[in-house]
Amino acid sequence: MHILILGGTTEARGLAESLHTGGWRVTTSLAGRVAAPRLPVGEVRTGGFGGSEGLAAWLREHRVDALIDATHPFAGTISFNAARAAALAHVPLLALRRPGWAPSEGDDWHHVGSLQEAAQALPTLGRRVFLTTGRMGLATFAHLDDLWFLVRSVDPPQAPYPARTEVLLDRGPFGLDGERELLRRHRIDVVVTKDSGGAATAPKLTAAREAGVPVIVVRRPPAPGGVPVATAPEEALAWVAKLAPGGSAD
Repeated sequence: MHILILGGTTEARGLAESLHTGGWRVTTSLAGRVAAPRLPVGEVRTGGFGGSEGLAAWLREHRVDALIDATHPFAGTISFNAARAAALAHVPLLALRRPGWAPSEGDDWHHVGSLQEAAQALPTLGRRVFLTTGRMGLATFAHLDDLWFLVRSVDPPQAPYPARTEVLLDRGPFGLDGERELLRRHRIDVVVTKDSGGAATAPKLTAAREAGVPVIVVRRPPAPGGVPVATAPEEALAWVAKLAPGGSAD
């Protein structure tokens, strides 16, 4: 069997390694937005497919037996393209989605539906912002000249972005002690994050709770309906095993 993983996440890399170790042929597709991504084991392709029709054609041409959408929860468009392509090519599809974060006692979270809503809420919550939404979408905050921003991303952001911005180039996972020190050193009084879920970047939420710092949390965008969902690579691996000749359909 040939498995195509739409990847770019920690879960996608873990699944690719497990499938490869188990003797499956696995190809991981990366969007190509990060200059030096962490490459998974197995075959790797980079770049878009040309929409759902292009992805469906790739599935047919490369004789893909199963498609796993393990993209970032905020990738958005690719998940809908994957659902459409899987239907066109008659290929089984699974979504691998890490659970979102849940607030704990003492958290001061403010949920919003978009980066635009986050930008609107910011001036009422703080003046020194730890912006951890990645380098895409920084233009949404570019008009907030009265606020100071610490922007953390893997690659340098491109303008436009806020005039008073300090860029921190770093890649998770991040530890709790480091996040505590970051908030203290930069005198952060509000954090902005997307509800990415997972443990790699969650310590900033604990550090914010301990420091009494409010957090603006951008909700996840809608995902296509009717697609089975796994919340961990082990569940996805079991799903693939059931598709194999002789696998149980239970």
